[in-house]
Amino acid sequence: MNNNTPAILRALIVYAICVPLAIWVGYLLTSVADLSSRDSLVYAGIFVLALCIPLLLRWHHLLMVFCWNLSLIVFFLPGRPNVWLPMIVLSLGISVLQRATNKDMRFISAPQITWPFLILIAVVIATAKLTGGIGLRSMGSDVIGGKKYVTLLVGILGYFALTARRIPPRQAGLYVALFFFGGAFAVVGDLVSFIPSAFSFIFLFFPPNGYAFGGAESNLRLAGLAVTSSAIFSFMLAKYGIRGIFLAGKLWRPFLFMMFSVFVLFGGFRSIVISCALLFVIQFFLEGMHRTNLLSIFMFIGVTMAVVIVPLADKLPYTFQRALAFLPLNISSDARMDAQSSEDWRVEIWKAELPQIPSHLLLGKGYALTEADLASTGGPFRAMSAADLGSAVAGDYHSGPLSVIIPFGIWGVLALFWLMFAGARALYNNYRNGDPALRTVNCLLFASLLTNIFCFFFIFGGLENETQTLAGLFGLSVALNGGICRAPAKPAAKTTAKTVVPMRPRLHPVMQR
Repeated sequence: MNNNTPAILRALIVYAICVPLAIWVGYLLTSVADLSSRDSLVYAGIFVLALCIPLLLRWHHLLMVFCWNLSLIVFFLPGRPNVWLPMIVLSLGISVLQRATNKDMRFISAPQITWPFLILIAVVIATAKLTGGIGLRSMGSDVIGGKKYVTLLVGILGYFALTARRIPPRQAGLYVALFFFGGAFAVVGDLVSFIPSAFSFIFLFFPPNGYAFGGAESNLRLAGLAVTSSAIFSFMLAKYGIRGIFLAGKLWRPFLFMMFSVFVLFGGFRSIVISCALLFVIQFFLEGMHRTNLLSIFMFIGVTMAVVIVPLADKLPYTFQRALAFLPLNISSDARMDAQSSEDWRVEIWKAELPQIPSHLLLGKGYALTEADLASTGGPFRAMSAADLGSAVAGDYHSGPLSVIIPFGIWGVLALFWLMFAGARALYNNYRNGDPALRTVNCLLFASLLTNIFCFFFIFGGLENETQTLAGLFGLSVALNGGICRAPAKPAAKTTAKTVVPMRPRLHPVMQR
């Protein structure tokens, strides 16, 4: 009789959950307790989750990859977290349990990335311990700011959940598609302005687009469509690469790619436009397309578009004008004022927060915020100046560097620099030395990392979200390649055999006569 440990473990877990669950549900059905609507939703959510345990045991890794960029909200849990948070915890917990019962299962070893992640965790926990702890208002705590700690730490744990097992090469395309297509569901939030109120329950699961409220129809910003388009934009670069999109002879690929490139403008976000353009340029050079005729073709197209768009810039849709406001175009005064006011607002926040850096250089401020802190800034529901906003909303500095150095001091900065450098080196090695079948996706992951680092430092960023992004890029690369690929060892140089001339024996002087 064969001892199948994983099968036995799954059976034991199923029985250990289903039997108590059945007893618990029976008690609830026969109880006369008056359950509130929220309690009912929590109980129903726990019940559904428990029934899904057998599926999670088998597909938890794949489901976690799909949920990584998914905008779905688990509305029945306290704090209404994004679905990727509980999925990372569940997947990592199942992987650790399977590792404890199966000696053949191993987490992928990549100490070059693991160590900076662990140091960053230590810095975050030490800072939280010294600055008020991790408090969750949704759990009844008097301290606010714990959600940022949870988001940051669980995002880091996502790297270990992704690298719990190697993605089989035959399933690499499936995992990459799920990773990027999770972000395609962001467009659901834009439907809040179009669908009847009878279907408003959808927004319990997908957050509505906040830019759709209180604005004129002509100025409606489809933020979800922009995020969805950028996700499909990245997927096509990962799947086909620039060479496969434009030089494969399939006309639907460049047409679809250009269509979603235009859809990005409907969000009116300059940051998304810049990141997509920078990602394309970096991958263009990494693939060596600058050595082909494609460079001259794109230059011709760019000049043609400039000639057409420049004189007609103020006639473009409002969101297009706002998204292109960083260019020297003659756009409408409303779009220019809207973009400029957003920029001035952020600059005022940065000016107000810069003087705090010296006082938090050795010990960061952390994310903890009490009622007294809110009262001192005027309260979150009163009109506040930009100078008070950065301290009232803990950590929302709208600046990547400030989101690191003020909450976590110089130690957080050093840990993040180490992490980015080590991760960039690892992704570059996988791009140069990885499996040729994965070269396109490895190229996209490395280009995405460079784009993300640039945008984090110079455009917009927040550490609590940055850790999840870095963990996703690093974890997916390591899981796809089975670790960090090394350059093949150079063969030892062959030594040329030298012709040995035998020495003539030296004779004794007597014998030489």
